[in-house]
Amino acid sequence: MSKKIRLHEFQSYLAARLAGTSAQTAAGLLGVQAGPDYWLLDLADSGEIVPLTSLTTVPLTKAWFAGLANIRGNLYSVVDLSAFVGKDVTPRSTSSRLLLIGTRHGSNAALLVNRMIGLRNVDALTPEAAADAPAWAPEIYADNEGRRWKKLKVRELLADENFMDIAV
Repeated sequence: MSKKIRLHEFQSYLAARLAGTSAQTAAGLLGVQAGPDYWLLDLADSGEIVPLTSLTTVPLTKAWFAGLANIRGNLYSVVDLSAFVGKDVTPRSTSSRLLLIGTRHGSNAALLVNRMIGLRNVDALTPEAAADAPAWAPEIYADNEGRRWKKLKVRELLADENFMDIAV
């Protein structure tokens, strides 16, 4: 009889395995779409991916703060990444996902994104100059399909004063 494991345990195991191999540098970036923008995150920082659950709205918060989500008994603050960067609010659909980004850094934070795109090989991307980029997204890459990818640095985002200030 095979041993059963939970999905989030498998994802953590897989991320740990990839972090310990040379594959981390080649294909260690997770691609997501938030509004019209494409984002890359290091697998080690990306955390667990969960389907969009019901969110509890919080009064007197900024429009980009989507609310609170109860994930397996833990409350996560959910930020709509697209709205946070000044774009349209992320539509809630079956492809919408919550990316739990803060657990590794001691924060129960999640990003609401349109959809998960999958692993990206950084060697297949071309670096571009990033003008006036925030400290949490200083790198931009282009792929062979003409898409521009912004690399999100989770630790810097969680330390950003604007990200942490949700009050109106």
